[in-house]
Amino acid sequence: MSTPSFQPKLARRSQNLQASFIREILKITAQKDVISFAGGLPNPAFFPVDAIKDATAKVLSADGPNVLQYTVTEGYRPLKEFIANRYAEKNGVQLTPEEILITNGSQQGMDLIGKLMLNPGDELLVEDPSFIGAIQAFGIFEPTFVPVLLEQDGMNTEALEQMLRQTNANLCYTVPNYQNPTGFTYSKEKREAIARLLQQHEVLMVEDNPYGEINFTGRQYPSFQSLYPEGTLLMGSFSKTVSPGMRMGWITAPVDLMEKLVIIKQAADTHSNYFAQRVLHQYLSDNDLDLHIAGITEAYQLQCKTMVSAIEQYFPEAVKVSVPDGGMFIWGELPVHLDARDFFQRAIQRKVAFVPAQAFYAQGNVKHTFRLNFSNTVPELIEEGIQRLGDCLKELLSGQKN
Repeated sequence: MSTPSFQPKLARRSQNLQASFIREILKITAQKDVISFAGGLPNPAFFPVDAIKDATAKVLSADGPNVLQYTVTEGYRPLKEFIANRYAEKNGVQLTPEEILITNGSQQGMDLIGKLMLNPGDELLVEDPSFIGAIQAFGIFEPTFVPVLLEQDGMNTEALEQMLRQTNANLCYTVPNYQNPTGFTYSKEKREAIARLLQQHEVLMVEDNPYGEINFTGRQYPSFQSLYPEGTLLMGSFSKTVSPGMRMGWITAPVDLMEKLVIIKQAADTHSNYFAQRVLHQYLSDNDLDLHIAGITEAYQLQCKTMVSAIEQYFPEAVKVSVPDGGMFIWGELPVHLDARDFFQRAIQRKVAFVPAQAFYAQGNVKHTFRLNFSNTVPELIEEGIQRLGDCLKELLSGQKN
């Protein structure tokens, strides 16, 4: 006699959960013969393995029992001091360690902010297109996403102003430097205009800046935190500059909001990995982070130039791409009547992967765009992969069947 299967009663928020589209694509690209431009992965050739090994040994030898113990939720103070000092030196942003909370990557920062700020149905302003990880992280809290057109120099300010007037949004999420997925960077003028608008409407800015130091031009732009300090939650990460596996990120926030974020994090995980915090700080103390980032930037710039050159040679003129000034991504647009998912299916047959960009739109209503990652593929394979994609595009544009 069979027993009926048990059906647990799940929370309402679980009903619309969807697996990450990019993670599903990465399962396909795990095959060794696939040239992948899909994942937003840093290049492991630049992970400072030996230096991290030395830092680990030093920390364990000097303070082993303590680094393996529980610690405070806010994070290791010397690491927070390093972050604060670097902001002051590089960006002119003045912060105290008390305004910094160490998190498990910047992705946890979004989760904590969502818990603090979002009720079901609350309106949340996001770039259109936006970072898929943010759409997922904030989406758990069942907000109403309000997309604002993203242009090459930042959010369209007229559209933003209109949405601020028409909605009751209290939060605006952006990636202003070398944005994921587009690679776009906000201009100084757009940053200033957006900061003024948000300040006038008393809307918090969530400024996510994981790519800002991978800068090909040397041009610097003001942080929203410096333009709107009382209303900006600034998130950063060591994932793109040191190691994503360590899961070390942070949130900066005004002290009154920080107190609440700390309480929320206490309930989530007590504190971020203390051992990793201590090893990371030791590494940063013993090594020149600027020199390390310069090496990454030089390599990524070469990989980007290689991809752009190959695109100019092999892609049809009807396909448009945007060339970034830094970061890890190139943005592509097919003619509007075509679907990037059809392009993807053709590409996979030729053992090349990228990301059709529909999932980056909060309302999922744009189908002709795509994202290419150049940071995790050697130049030789970049050219080969782009040539294969060019063949796929010529077939797609001519109407040939798979």
